[in-house]
Amino acid sequence: MSAAERLEKNKTIDLRKKHIGPSCKIFFSHDPIKIVQAKGQYMYDEKGQRYLDCINNVAHVGHCHPDVVKAGAQQMEQLNTNSRFLHDNLVLYAQKLQATLPDKLSVCYFVNSGSEANDLALRLAWQHTGHKDIITLENAYHGHVSSLIDISPYKFHQLSDAEANQSVHVAPSPDVYRGKYRAGQPDPATAYADEVKHIIDKAHKKGGKIAAFIAESLQSCGGQVIPPVGYFQQVAQHVRKAGGIFIADEVQVGFGRVGSHFWAFQLQGEDFVPDIVTMGKPIGNGHPMSCVVTTKEVAEGFLTSGMEYFNTFGGNPVSCAIGLAVLDVIVKEDLQGHALRVGRHLTNLLEKQRDKHPLIGDIRGRGLFVGVELVRDSLKLTPATAEAQQVVYKLKEQHILLSADGPHRNVLKFKPPMCFNTEDADLVVEKIDLILTEMEEALGIKLHNTLNEDGKRKLPTDENGHQYHGGLVHSRGNGQEVPQQTKHNNKRLKT
Repeated sequence: MSAAERLEKNKTIDLRKKHIGPSCKIFFSHDPIKIVQAKGQYMYDEKGQRYLDCINNVAHVGHCHPDVVKAGAQQMEQLNTNSRFLHDNLVLYAQKLQATLPDKLSVCYFVNSGSEANDLALRLAWQHTGHKDIITLENAYHGHVSSLIDISPYKFHQLSDAEANQSVHVAPSPDVYRGKYRAGQPDPATAYADEVKHIIDKAHKKGGKIAAFIAESLQSCGGQVIPPVGYFQQVAQHVRKAGGIFIADEVQVGFGRVGSHFWAFQLQGEDFVPDIVTMGKPIGNGHPMSCVVTTKEVAEGFLTSGMEYFNTFGGNPVSCAIGLAVLDVIVKEDLQGHALRVGRHLTNLLEKQRDKHPLIGDIRGRGLFVGVELVRDSLKLTPATAEAQQVVYKLKEQHILLSADGPHRNVLKFKPPMCFNTEDADLVVEKIDLILTEMEEALGIKLHNTLNEDGKRKLPTDENGHQYHGGLVHSRGNGQEVPQQTKHNNKRLKT
């Protein structure tokens, strides 16, 4: 549609209300933005107004990246067909993707969305193990198809126990800020992993058998939660001992977003390798494609069902050409290194704001995946839900797009296109500073209520009196994160 033929915004809204399902929500519903163009980390409305996009982890290497667009268009001119025909793009892409993963993860199944990938991962687990029970995490979101709503407490938490799937077990989110076990405790990773072991023991007593544990490598909808290092290793041990397998969901956080590593599960350490990894969103920079990567053993177990697996569009030549282009751009533009550098800059800026604003309870993240948890009371951790929504709307007025999520909707989420830069970070944090200053003055919230005698921020404690210290700092030189208790109250979760 040319600019001359473009609908008036009100007409677009009317047609949406008439023909699009009412449960399909829209950003900024009382005054939605009509986006007609995008490039890099920017989106443009019908009037040409530019917005800085801090939300879109789908446009991973930047909106409408010319290399990705060109790769898709050229392949579309040549051939697009289903993957039952032999084609180089499929095998070359599988080879290139596998090269980013541990050797053990060597077999690919290409599908079209993160939901399809996670649904297939469950099928692989059920078939390989012969078991049925799935362990998921509190506040997890794994997709919109029926099998995944069952394992996504983010979606099903409002159901009664009678309505919930009895073969799905929910483990506590490994949240060391607000959760059951906090970073001030000696070993929160083991404490959270032991919770999974208790679930397994309880399921076994009722005759259940564990097929898989599934977790986002970093919880996104759950509020940008970073699991303590060592947690996945111990969970995998408990689950494998019970005959189950470990599924790492990288749909939101893979492809170099965490900066120090290509995959977020690698933050746990080189000794941790999942049995299945699922990916989506960033894989095609907005083109609908996704993938399940697993071991030969699991793939062979799936084959024994006797049922052929066929996916019409999964791994088609156009999707694979686009996927190859995305991987090339990540390397060519050093977007993984860029995410580490810019993410560190963003987190440092936010840290300074945390020491200034009583509404900021916690800063946590890795690379360009960062959460800012807002609280009304930094000792009781009272969620500042309304305030988080207000920040999001005030930023929109400043032409910056950010979202809030988490179980209390009080965590500001940064997951921008990977070309987001230090100037963008400066701008967003400057605006957040002004908005919070104004809000705190209006609410009468003052920082001195939360200071210790030495002028440092007081730290929240759990019911056992353990303080939250923020648990991770950088080692020197190699840019890798290492777990280490911090000694100073104002040192928090660093990227």
